[in-house]
Amino acid sequence: MTEWWYNNKTGEVEEGAQSLGSDRDGPFATREDAARAPQIIAERARKWAEEEAQNR
Repeated sequence: MTEWWYNNKTGEVEEGAQSLGSDRDGPFATREDAARAPQIIAERARKWAEEEAQNR
């Protein structure tokens, strides 16, 4: 099964872990999800912040 990664430095999608771990986010199941990595990460961070605020 192919894993897809989003490279934070270049903004490119990579098939497999090609760059340094500190430069990439993933893995993602599809190329399309990897391309949307910044949006997916922002959505997850927003949800986590909301959950944390509710638990205070």
